[in-house]
Amino acid sequence: MKKAIPCGIVAAIAFSAPAWAEVPQVVTDFAPVHSLVSQVMGDLGEPDMLLPPGVSPHGYSLRPSQARALARADIVFWVGPELAPWMESTLETLAGDAGNVALLEAPGGRALPFRESAVFEAGLPSEDHEEHDEGDDHDEGDDHEDHAEHNDHADTEDHADHAHDGIDPHAWLDPGNAAAWVSAIAQALSEADPDNAATYSANAKTARGDLARLEADISARLEPLHGLRFVVFHDAYQYFETAFELPSMGAISLGDATDPGAARISQLRSMVREAGVTCLAAEPQFDPALVETLAGGAEMATTILDPLGTTLEPGPGFYAAMLSDLADSFLACR
Repeated sequence: MKKAIPCGIVAAIAFSAPAWAEVPQVVTDFAPVHSLVSQVMGDLGEPDMLLPPGVSPHGYSLRPSQARALARADIVFWVGPELAPWMESTLETLAGDAGNVALLEAPGGRALPFRESAVFEAGLPSEDHEEHDEGDDHDEGDDHEDHAEHNDHADTEDHADHAHDGIDPHAWLDPGNAAAWVSAIAQALSEADPDNAATYSANAKTARGDLARLEADISARLEPLHGLRFVVFHDAYQYFETAFELPSMGAISLGDATDPGAARISQLRSMVREAGVTCLAAEPQFDPALVETLAGGAEMATTILDPLGTTLEPGPGFYAAMLSDLADSFLACR
């Protein structure tokens, strides 16, 4: 019998039932998680993916074939209800007996609160800056143990309505979080399928090494951009910004991609003019006219960021390609 894995208890998963006769049927929410799970599973199997590439995870209606995949699932890996509140009830209905691993709750991960204002700390006048907490710095390392102190999920509110006073769910854009997630994925699969535990563990170790090298490479490539004055369209990048010391000055749209109001646009236009913003970062699915409105006729570079890897092929190599493409897009701001 399949045993459910309660959200937030990944570190203490303990299956009392015997292993399944075959490799577990695994379902993931979207391409970044699918890529990490694929790396851990390796040649043992391929996970199903619910959301097609490029589809926003903030809201989605499953097709019948996707609902059937959930109903067959032994384990579901997903970011969590903070990113996709619609999935919580769907999992209860269609995959109530499956192991449920919300990766945003994985031990060792970094959790950052939503940014609520249009102008971020980097875009404020210097006299308004608050002193940085040194505990928020992102030190490099294979295990990323420093991330653990940032995981405050036990104290967060119910995010069924994607409230903006909770945790920002775009955590996959930090390779340190990806390393923590890979460990949680391997542990969950090993507990469910102990016959293949050594393979899951070895694959996870390889994946963590690859992620550390990816992080070091991107850090070196982006170092010349430190101090860049830029604004993003969608506030989805603070994990990437924190990991690579590249803070944005503001965002047109909130973290859940809701449309901005006139007051937000006005505030950003003032900041763009006064702070000397030199780059505007749009996204494939958003209206470029809003970016032009924000620029107000000023000459500045424009680049396109894609936090979902819309044009990339899903699979084990997807995650590294997605982060590398983001780095390339930022470099276009020079």
